[in-house]
Amino acid sequence: MSHLTPGTEASSAQPSDTVVLFDGVCNLCNGTVLFIIDRDPEARIRFTALQSQRAAALLAPHGVVPKEEPDSFVLLQGGKLYERSTAALRVARMLKSPWRFLYAFIVVPRPLRDLVYRIIARNRYRWFGQEAQCRIPTPELRARFLPETAP
Repeated sequence: MSHLTPGTEASSAQPSDTVVLFDGVCNLCNGTVLFIIDRDPEARIRFTALQSQRAAALLAPHGVVPKEEPDSFVLLQGGKLYERSTAALRVARMLKSPWRFLYAFIVVPRPLRDLVYRIIARNRYRWFGQEAQCRIPTPELRARFLPETAP
């Protein structure tokens, strides 16, 4: 994924949408999505895998083409794109307490935050494994995910 300035804006995005794009075969990433869902009772955040056509369509207005092997956690919020640690911290800010207080780490310089992020991202398959198949979601859980194909 190309590197973008945090908060890169695309005019075609809808400001009310908050979407997390994640590596759909990564156990750590899938676990993180379930963690977020459990701590977002207002269901403000929706999700789609970076490997999906929907992700490609959402990223295109930002000038980003998804990699074949995703290496970043992405947040689209208010028409802006955030990646890596900035995306993770902005999501944390939306969760129930005490998780929202993790946003305080935003004061740590981004290169240092992203260094830690990249170490975890580089080792996520080795440490947490990966799955080619997803569990069958309940209707409530399915409603939190965008359709995989682009409109």
